[in-house]
Amino acid sequence: MTSEHVVGHNGMWAPQGEDPRVAGKPVGELATIREYLTHYRLTLELKCGGLSPEQLAARSVPPSTMSLLGLVRHMARVEHIWFEQCLQGRRDAVPPYWSDGHKDLDFDGAAGDAAVAADAFATWKERTAAADRWLDGATDLGATVLTRHGEETTVRDVLIHMVEEYARHCGHADLLRECIDGRTGQ
Repeated sequence: MTSEHVVGHNGMWAPQGEDPRVAGKPVGELATIREYLTHYRLTLELKCGGLSPEQLAARSVPPSTMSLLGLVRHMARVEHIWFEQCLQGRRDAVPPYWSDGHKDLDFDGAAGDAAVAADAFATWKERTAAADRWLDGATDLGATVLTRHGEETTVRDVLIHMVEEYARHCGHADLLRECIDGRTGQ
């Protein structure tokens, strides 16, 4: 572990001026929600950057199966469930890294293999791009939609839930990354 990994860039994840998570001044509720969502997606990606497949698959404290790679697979599944099944009503679309017989496949299948890691990141990027395309046409945050369990909610609630989901898991990613190479930071 180098001192740069432990200390970072004056406590920052990236050198000043090079952090891709630049905060703008969004105008309106949807723009604000999208900026937060983009920020947390980028944060998860940064926390995984520069690691080998084995490091990405390193698990936290037993008996947990949580790993950075598992988080990426989990968020691909979460993006699919909320944006495709709920917001678009595509209930027949099967989420990635899920089966009725193995509900923790996203974490349990996160093996330290280059092909598994490449698939996870490609799937996650596909799901986030599909979600962003849907968001490009979103106009009514108060519109009512049904969750995959048939409960009524609003588009706004789903989007806020997505921000919360990423924020929570980015906290997990902070701890996982620190355990791997000592790197900390925002």
